[in-house]
Formats: sequence, C-alpha cells, structure tokens
Amino acid sequence: MFSEHRYWHGNEPCHQVPYLFNYAAQPWKTQRQVSDIRHTEYDNTPGGLSGNDDAGQMSAWYVFSAMGFYPVCPGDPYYVIGSPAFEKMTIHLENGKDFIVKAHGVSEDNIYIQSATLDGRKFENSYITHKQILEGGILEFVMGNIPNKNWATKKENCPPSILKQRVYN
Repeated sequence: MFSEHRYWHGNEPCHQVPYLFNYAAQPWKTQRQVSDIRHTEYDNTPGGLSGNDDAGQMSAWYVFSAMGFYPVCPGDPYYVIGSPAFEKMTIHLENGKDFIVKAHGVSEDNIYIQSATLDGRKFENSYITHKQILEGGILEFVMGNIPNKNWATKKENCPPSILKQRVYN
C-alpha cells in the first residue's frame, strides 16, 4: 500500500492505517511509515498540510504522532505507539500531573524504538492506555536507526482488538 503509493494522507479517514501494523505485531513498520508521513506530508509553509484540516484532524494527527502515539479508534481508551519526533515532550494534565515522553537518541535517522520504559519499568506494549497517561509519569524510548523486530511483537503486546484470534501468522 505505502510502497505502491495507494495511501493518501490528505484523506483523513485513512489516518489510522500506518498504525495498524502494531495490531499485526510489526510495530517497526508503523514507526517507519509514521516517520515518513511526518517528513513528506507536513512542512512549515502556508500549504504545509497535504489536505484540508477538517476540524483540525490533519494537525491533530501530526501532534499526536510527534508525541509518539495516536488514538486509532476514537472512543477506545488506547493510544497506539508510533515514532516520537522530539527528545522530550511534556503533557500538563488537568489533574495537576505531568505525562512526559522522552525519546533518547531520536533523530531523522533514529526513528525505530529499541526499548521502552514506563516509570522506570520495562515497557513492551505497542500501545498505552488513557488511564496510564492520566496517572502521569515518564514514558521513555531508546531510539535507533535499525528496526528492532523483537520489541512489542508478542500477541499480548499488541493493542486490544475485538478479534478473538490472530488473523496472521
């Protein structure tokens, strides 16, 4: 789909597509696609969006994706992890707590998550819950330029789905 240029980011209903690799236990593919989209579909010019910013969706996709996660299914309490764009980002929560995302070594080339911790504990999920974010804390990624095909690739590390069984090998 991506290599054949069948994805058009300016069509907001497809914004979740690059994140769906996490559901198939291949988060490194999500990391690659999200990073590519951020670099090719957005720039700092008057026409810096690839489509209409309907109700702010184009901008929201970028902001969430730059933080390193995205709400694939609105209404579900899960955010699917992609590839953060900044070394550090802080979300000041209404409850007075902060949720901090750190991406050690992130750069234009270092887009792949090598490992992650949440509040100092090993974090292997390719998603984070809304509750975890609201509790505040620190989500830290170690980034690299080679895909880590072992991080978040077990069934239990995939985002929750209504499917009761795997549909891939």
